Parts: sequence; C-alpha cells; structure tokens
Amino acid sequence: MAQVQTTAGPIDAGEMGLTLVHEHPRTRSEVVAANFPHLVDEEHEFEQSCEQVRAAMGHGVKTICDPAVMDLGRDIRYSQRVAEATGVQLVPATGVYGSHYTFLPHHFQTRDVDYLAEALVHDLEEGIQDTEIRAAFLKCAVDEPGITPDMDKVLRACARAHARTGAPIMAHSHPASGRGLEIMDVLDEEGVDPARVQVAHTGDTDDLDYIERLLERGPYIGMDRYGLDIILPTEKRNATVVALAERGHADRMLLGQDACAAFDWYPEEMKAAMAPDWHMTFIFESVLPSLREAGVSDEQVTTMLEENPRRWLAG
Repeated sequence: MAQVQTTAGPIDAGEMGLTLVHEHPRTRSEVVAANFPHLVDEEHEFEQSCEQVRAAMGHGVKTICDPAVMDLGRDIRYSQRVAEATGVQLVPATGVYGSHYTFLPHHFQTRDVDYLAEALVHDLEEGIQDTEIRAAFLKCAVDEPGITPDMDKVLRACARAHARTGAPIMAHSHPASGRGLEIMDVLDEEGVDPARVQVAHTGDTDDLDYIERLLERGPYIGMDRYGLDIILPTEKRNATVVALAERGHADRMLLGQDACAAFDWYPEEMKAAMAPDWHMTFIFESVLPSLREAGVSDEQVTTMLEENPRRWLAG
C-alpha cells in the first residue's frame, strides 16, 4: 500500500484511520514570533495544541493533516513535539499561504516559478526546515483578492512540484467569489490530476450550483470550517452536506473544522467570542449527530472521514 509521510516518518495509508484533514495545532504570525519573541508564550501554545489534539483523539481520531506552511508559522520541530506528546499521526505540508493572499516575499518575487517549485520539492523529498521530516502534501491559497501574479506563481509551483513528486495539493479557496473554479483552471493548465486536488473551504457556501460545478472538475472538496459560523452558520453547512450526500457526492467530501488550537492572530478572548465552537471536536460533538439525524449514513460518514482522506493523500 502507498505510504503517507508524518512527523514520525512514513506510514502505510491503511494505518491512517479516522482522519481530520484540515486542522492546525498552531497558527501564528511568524514575523512577529521571529522579531518579538517576548510576545510569544511557547509553553502555553504547546499546552493548547496538545489539549485539542488529545480531545480529538478521544473521539477516535488517529491522524491529523496540518496545512501549516509559510506565512502560517510552520515550525516542523514544534509539530513533531506535539505529535510525540500526544501520539497522533501528524501529516505535514509544504507550500505558501501568501501575505494577505496576495504577495510573496521579495526572495520569491524576483525568481521564477520553477525556483519556488524546487524549494517545495526539497521539502517533499529531502525534509522540512533542515530536518528529515518530509512533507506529505502541497498547500496554496487563493482568497477574495483573486489570482494575483504572486498567487499564480504559487499555484503553478505547487502544480509542478506535484508533477515531479506525485504529492497531492490542498488549495485554500473563497467560494463566495468562485475561486475554486479559477484554481482548477490554473491546475488544469499545468496538467494536475484533479483527483489529487482538494479545494478547501468549499463548505463556506451553500450554493449547490457552484459546488456541483466545482465537483464536475474532479477535485475533492473541503467541508472543513465547521465552527466558523461567522462565515456560514452550522445549520447551513449541515444542510449543504446532507444535500450533497443525497446527490451521491459523499465520496468527494472531506469534513473538518480548520481549527487553530493555538492562534495568535487575535487575542484569545476575541477568538472565543467570535467563534466559540471553533475547535477540533465540534464535528464529533454537534455536527455528526445532526447529519445522521438528517439521513447521512454511517457508511457515508466513514467515507468522508476515513476513505476520502486516504484516497486524496495516497492516490
């Protein structure tokens, strides 16, 4: 069976088990942490990370995919420490989020697409941040600002790294502005196999016409921001998943929360007020019971939380 890279080394894809495909043990403003370390409480963040990971594992989760990449504060040694402390199988990524979904650092702005692709390939084949821990997937992002020249470079670099290594791609999207379709246009131009693409955050809309047009393009879709009711309420997210399952699309959906256990973008009290249900166990405690009551079968739940993550990652 194909293997999947984790912070502890490769595992057989069949060992993934129950998988949260889009969660963040920590998200931080990396330039702040690098320049003003006195503003960072590393041990408090570590406790927050481990607490949420252990809570998810209490619901049977064995594997968590962590899409932390450049601009999200990726620190592979920290990720390894969380995995070792909790026992979770933590699947790391490489890629670029983009400053405000718009800009690359000057270092990459002044070099071509293939230079960036080579950097991503290094993480996939050699190791991340001077370790032997290899990335398992690629991450890119296109949000409301659209495919700027820099974000086009990231998309194409991920596509070319995928072509060289076979690694799957996760693409952050903004469905309200149709970005998932635009992402697929670029990836199609680069010859990416759509079955190895996951268009994240598709569940931020209940526009079934848009979602089915995206599904026709062949990717997996992330219904992966449960708990962020400030974007779309849980009830509408559930109704969308139920409708798509009824239409035969359970084999393309991936469930999750995109939860950031330790998160320095906002003061903790502000985060708690804005999104009190935004954590790594919300789907188990509140969402799955509602989906099952609405007619989603246990088989479909297993497909979305076990089979689809394995197929996306391992092919």
